[in-house]
Amino acid sequence: MSDPTPVIDDLREESAELDRLVAGLGAEQWTLRTPAPRWTVAHQIAHLAWTDHSSLLAATDQDAFAREVEKALAQPGDFVDNGAEEGAAKPPARLLADWRAGREALDQALRAAPARARFPWYGPPMSVASMATARLMETWAHGLDVADALGTTRTPTDRLRHIARLGVRTRDFAFGVHGTPVPFEEFRVELTAPSGDLWTYGPEDAEDRVTGPALDFCLLVTQRAHRADLALVAVGADADRWLDIAQAFAGPPGTGRTPKGGTA
Repeated sequence: MSDPTPVIDDLREESAELDRLVAGLGAEQWTLRTPAPRWTVAHQIAHLAWTDHSSLLAATDQDAFAREVEKALAQPGDFVDNGAEEGAAKPPARLLADWRAGREALDQALRAAPARARFPWYGPPMSVASMATARLMETWAHGLDVADALGTTRTPTDRLRHIARLGVRTRDFAFGVHGTPVPFEEFRVELTAPSGDLWTYGPEDAEDRVTGPALDFCLLVTQRAHRADLALVAVGADADRWLDIAQAFAGPPGTGRTPKGGTA
C-alpha cells in the first residue's frame, strides 16, 4: 500500500464508532464481562489504549519502545494482561480520556511519518500502513467484544477490507505458528463485502479456494466466531485446514471461540 492515508482514515472512523458506543456508559456497564476471559468492558478499552501507546512509542521514541520490549520479554505471559489491568483500574472518565488522547496522538504520528517508514514492533518491523491496519483490526475486534457485553450489534462496514486483506496476508503465519507446513501455492479468496462488492485475492485458477461473506472471514481471522457458525466455504485440503487455524493477530495460536452449539 503506497499511500497509508485511507487506512489511517478508516482507523479513525472505527475508533470513533466504538467511542460512541462507550461514551455514555454508566459505571456498572464498564464492569460488564466480555467474551474474553476475566476482561470487562474497561479491560477492552484499556487494552486498546495500552496498545495505542505502545504503537505511538514505536513511531516516535524507539528507545522508549525498546524498553517496553524488554519488559515484555521479562514477563511474556502477563505483559498484555497487566497493561489491561492497570488501565481498567482507572475511573471510567479517566480511562476514556486517556484512550482518546492516545489514539489522537497516534493518528497524528502516523500521518506525519514518511509513507515508507518502518517501525519496530514486538514481532517484525511494521510499515505505517501495516501499523494502522493492525490497530484497526484490534479496534474492530475488541469493539465486538464490547458490543457483546452490552447486548448490541455493530453494523459492518467496508472498513473490513483492511482486515480481510490482513487475514489473507497472514495465511503463512497462521500455518507456521501452528507448526504446520506452509502451502506452496496461493489460495483464491473471494469475499462479499458489506456493500455487496466482491473482494478477491490470489490467482483465479488456484485449486484451493475460500469464499463467503467478508464479515464472516474477518470474524474468523480475529477469532471472534467459530468456523462452524460462519458461512465460509473452503475448497481443497489446505484451504480447509486454514479455516481451522487462521489468525490475523501476532503471537501464539489463539484459543478462539466455541461454536454456538457449545462443542468444538
